[in-house]
Amino acid sequence: MNNIDAEVIVPLRVEHAVVMAKIEKLAHTHPWSEMSLKECFGPLYRVVGIKRQDDLCGFAIVQQIIDEATLLDICVAPEKQGSGLGAALMQQLIDDAKNAGAVVLMLEVRQSNKAAKYLYDKVGFIEAGRRKNYYPTHDGYEDAILMDLSLD
Repeated sequence: MNNIDAEVIVPLRVEHAVVMAKIEKLAHTHPWSEMSLKECFGPLYRVVGIKRQDDLCGFAIVQQIIDEATLLDICVAPEKQGSGLGAALMQQLIDDAKNAGAVVLMLEVRQSNKAAKYLYDKVGFIEAGRRKNYYPTHDGYEDAILMDLSLD
């Protein structure tokens, strides 16, 4: 897998879910549970992490069915955000999806998540639709922006 400076991207195993859940709780307002993360280790999923030495700094989960890959979650520890780790994970996901025969990588993102939307725009994702009032917020709901990246 990819090496960038002192970071390395590696496949993760279900036992990493404990640390993934800790990162998730720090990074997201509505984090996935440890159990939900554990359910993403199976034949339809790829789960990769980015490590610095032995410290897990972030992770991503992709589900692929035939030639359609969906980014379900990408998460970098808050203190490590802005250092290129998310971009490195995203490039690895794109490469892995292409190598596995995917023709499209899809995702959805909260409309308020400007940092993630910037990353997705930067690598070429385009808005494909919206789910109105999809994500809960502290004071109501917000839209999910559906995005696609063509891989062929």
